[in-house]
Amino acid sequence: MSYDPAPELGVGYFAGRHVLAEFDGVDPLLLDDLSFLQQALEESLSKAGATICDVVSKQFEPQGVTVLALLSESHASIHTYPEIGSMFVDIFTCGETADPELAVALLRDRLGALEARINTIHRGNPIPAEPAR
Repeated sequence: MSYDPAPELGVGYFAGRHVLAEFDGVDPLLLDDLSFLQQALEESLSKAGATICDVVSKQFEPQGVTVLALLSESHASIHTYPEIGSMFVDIFTCGETADPELAVALLRDRLGALEARINTIHRGNPIPAEPAR
């Protein structure tokens, strides 16, 4: 195994964006619909350029859903609270091949959230700027 301090900017670059979001004002029926939520998360991730390796989900009693997506770029998760119309979203992607902010925005719009609090944390090494052409 070798160490490359200056890898290509693809998935292997040691830098990423971790988007943490909270959505409120979401239809409680959607927040308790496991198949809808899994499909919405997968579509949002795919449209944002992420590569989905696997998805696992859990329907809780009496309500609530968790969906976890393993990505080539890292991971994504949602945790719902239908009783208050709210959910947590966590999407972390390494490199520049996927756009976690876009994935969160697409998911917010698909769920019709009335309110969204979204924060991005930059992790790892800064990604160098593209040279001017």
